[in-house]
Amino acid sequence: MSEESKSIRKSGRLVIGQDWASVAIGFGIIVFVILAGYSISTPSFGGSAGWKGVGAITEMFGSSSLLIAVVSTVLIFGIFSAIGVYLSGDSLRKFVTGFVAVCLLTFLAQFLSSFAGFKNLGLEAVLFSLILGLIIGNLFRLPDWLRSGVQTELYVKIGLVLLGATILFKDIMTAGTFGLLQAVIVVIAVWYFTFWVSRKMKVDDEYSTMLASAVSICGVSAAIATAGAINGDKKKLSFIISLVLIIAIPMMIFMPIIARWIGLSDVVTGAWLGGTIDTTGAVVAAGTIAGETGLKYATIVKFSQNVLLGVAAFAISVFWTYRDKSNKNGKKVSASIIWERFPKFVLGFIMASVIFSFLISPETAKASGKVIKSFSTFWFNLAFISIGMETRFADLKAMDNKKPFYGFLVGQGFNIIFTLLVSYLLFQVIGPK
Repeated sequence: MSEESKSIRKSGRLVIGQDWASVAIGFGIIVFVILAGYSISTPSFGGSAGWKGVGAITEMFGSSSLLIAVVSTVLIFGIFSAIGVYLSGDSLRKFVTGFVAVCLLTFLAQFLSSFAGFKNLGLEAVLFSLILGLIIGNLFRLPDWLRSGVQTELYVKIGLVLLGATILFKDIMTAGTFGLLQAVIVVIAVWYFTFWVSRKMKVDDEYSTMLASAVSICGVSAAIATAGAINGDKKKLSFIISLVLIIAIPMMIFMPIIARWIGLSDVVTGAWLGGTIDTTGAVVAAGTIAGETGLKYATIVKFSQNVLLGVAAFAISVFWTYRDKSNKNGKKVSASIIWERFPKFVLGFIMASVIFSFLISPETAKASGKVIKSFSTFWFNLAFISIGMETRFADLKAMDNKKPFYGFLVGQGFNIIFTLLVSYLLFQVIGPK
């Protein structure tokens, strides 16, 4: 059924479909944050340095500000989620209790990831969210009241719309064109190579498309956006997310060491790190190891690849529509069919980016962007908890996981070597020294 056909009044209620609902909720949150004066934020456990020891935990949970942040987050996200579920046409029955449970689990994941030792390793809350969800989903049978709060796709799509507001085109252009040029070259070449090698390994189109996006663009966010664009299997998405998060750890630790060993400049090192490591936290951690200049250029290149996420999602959705094997008669796919199948939340992502880049003041964009970024991250954490709870290892065992795993490793290996060559050419031979 098309998104437009879902936009109907059903039993007296307006149903606009999940994609448009996510756009509406995303922009509703953006307006809310701006009108609230950017004073609302999600809970922070232990600050930027993280917590360590029983004393720090006692002091943290004795703080009234943390309690206010927790309560306000549950209320704000609960209200917006309920509206999204309602507009999507789904039942609100038992949703509140299920959502509160998922939300509390997300707080637990954030608390665990804020431990100073984990922060030093660059481990992000999304990894703990996924692990907690997997433990619960595999050790227990989810009751109906909890399952009603597991709204993976809605949480993901709202998070992606908000993510667009944090990716500003002006910042990239100010930083220079070489980072964007490298991002375009790397994304196209690595995406095609990873897709090609995965298909050679007999990995199905759906898996290959999500793998290629995760390796070439920006890791978890790209895998999620691609899964939304092609309506991908969430179990496959969960497997890819796990690969991205796990493999990013040794890359984060060893790549700066290798760069120093082979004598790369700080500029080239930063560009290499930003172009290959798939998670933002790991990029920042690796860039910090490389030094101040390395961190600067790692951030520029990583940010440049993030900018391409919306464009890539659009291109992938068109690619997937033409490649759809359900078109058995070989008929040309019309523009109306492309629009019907196109994920509308991608438009929300692009619109948010354009608005925050060109239509509001830089001061407003910067101030509200920090809060919106924390909101986007929290939506993703809600989604990762949900993905984990919906994923059962018994189902994964029935899938041929070795080939996608090998496809990911080969693609990432090509990414590391190819991006190093491109980084050296652009930032050492041609560009800034």
